[in-house]
Amino acid sequence: MTGTTFPNQTERAYTLKDFRFGSGETLPELRVNVIAFGTPRKNAAGEVENAVLLIHNTTGTAASWLQAGLGDELFGPGQPLDAQRYYLIAPDMIGFGKSSKPSDGLRARFPRYRYVDMVTAQHRLLTEQLGVPHLHLVLGLSMGGMLTWMFGEMHPRFMDALVPVASQPGPMSGRNWIQRRMNIEAIRNDPDWNGGDYETNPARWVLTAPIGALMTQSVVRIQEMAPTREAGDKLYRQFVERASKGDANNRLYQLESSMDYDPSGELHRIEARLFAINFADDELNPPALGVLEPAIAKIPGARCVTVPAGPQTQGHYTTMRAAIWKRYLAEFLGALPPQ
Repeated sequence: MTGTTFPNQTERAYTLKDFRFGSGETLPELRVNVIAFGTPRKNAAGEVENAVLLIHNTTGTAASWLQAGLGDELFGPGQPLDAQRYYLIAPDMIGFGKSSKPSDGLRARFPRYRYVDMVTAQHRLLTEQLGVPHLHLVLGLSMGGMLTWMFGEMHPRFMDALVPVASQPGPMSGRNWIQRRMNIEAIRNDPDWNGGDYETNPARWVLTAPIGALMTQSVVRIQEMAPTREAGDKLYRQFVERASKGDANNRLYQLESSMDYDPSGELHRIEARLFAINFADDELNPPALGVLEPAIAKIPGARCVTVPAGPQTQGHYTTMRAAIWKRYLAEFLGALPPQ
């Protein structure tokens, strides 16, 4: 999908020297690719004071924010995060896009990164490379939403506000983890994976990869796309084809990076204003589990909304259709104290 170009849009790779991962492993240079756009506003000390950090999902990259379903609905004139008013920073997370990842050459020798490493890298990027000592907002989708909870805990006074979308502040478990484990085991047991040291991307693991799509799309939308067995077969082949375009090691690392996610024990550390947006037909973060509301109650002033299912919602994929949820974001931002 062709993305929109916004005011002052740039793309650049930054280098974080001697990056130490939570595992104790190190990289002498960690590359973090960033798409930035909008209008920086500086205070008397010359520091940017209207910066917004945008964190993408597990199947996306920084460029995902430029797609019409997000970019045009969020950053255009008069939209909640109008690029004329805000300075938007969208990095590729570790292991994604043009940032450092296994397929760059280290393959399975790449450090075993986790979500905590992603947050650490972004904090270093902002403070060491971009000269941003404070954020107005952190907005994250899916994996980005999970990282948003963690960012608020690890750096409580670094931002004014947090908006995690399509995520839950509880341990990686249940169906969410099981569908990830299925993909992990399929990759590790692919005869051509060879311990991650392959020349040709292994192809058999992709036959089970569609389980991820089944868990993230609305069951109603899937039925509409596959009302017959023949249509179901065609849709399955499309899912397989999409999965086959990704590198197996990259995907393995991306999935495993979530395994120790659990912000539930540190929610009391969050000081920023927090507003969580979830979706009623999201089977990865189902409201029936009752995780979100009790967690919100532990954070002073925090609020949440579960967007009802409707003819336009797409389960977990509703994250990519900001037209459905941007009014909640706009109301929250409008109620924040002046910057």
